[in-house]
Amino acid sequence: MKRAALAALPLLSALSLVTLTACGGADGDSDARTTDQAKATATATAAATKPAADPAKEPAKLLDKKVCAPMAYATNYLPLGDPEASLVRIADNGRTVYTYITLATYAPGKAEAAMKGLAEAASACTAGYTAKSAKASTTYSSVKKETAPAATGADESIATVSTVPYQGTQTMRTQTFRFGDTIVNYFSIDSGGFINGRSAQATVPEDVVKAQNAKLG
Repeated sequence: MKRAALAALPLLSALSLVTLTACGGADGDSDARTTDQAKATATATAAATKPAADPAKEPAKLLDKKVCAPMAYATNYLPLGDPEASLVRIADNGRTVYTYITLATYAPGKAEAAMKGLAEAASACTAGYTAKSAKASTTYSSVKKETAPAATGADESIATVSTVPYQGTQTMRTQTFRFGDTIVNYFSIDSGGFINGRSAQATVPEDVVKAQNAKLG
């Protein structure tokens, strides 16, 4: 299946994150919620960054380290591996932290292969990598594995923290779980760092993970 381009973060900050922040006011409640506006913005961003060719066929032109492709997908709300179907939802904390929830279903054995690729990428790309789209380039300066929270019914899980040297240091996190032939990936980013020119650190909201995983476990 065709993927959207690897949406490099400077491009995301221009097309998506500013709009996403406008959707959630500083005085909003702290409960995570999905927003139709945010989903529409993400869809528009993905459409704006589609490549002329299928990235899966030309990985060398998009990444300086091919093995890091699963990490690039996970931190750009793209499905891992070769899914049969996928969708993206967005939750926000009422301020500037957004969590992209990517759900994907796979043919038997494909989900396990996708998780293996992500685990290999997280281990091989600790020194960072560079991802490129048609219009932008993003350098990830580091990738580290973290301890993923326990999830009832999950067959396996992987958690990572990645940093990008942009407007200070932007720290973003992923938590990825496999439930049989379904994978759910949570990617959290604080748009305030990009917009306000400061370092920022995002964490994956526990309540969002528990609520979504409960539907899969």
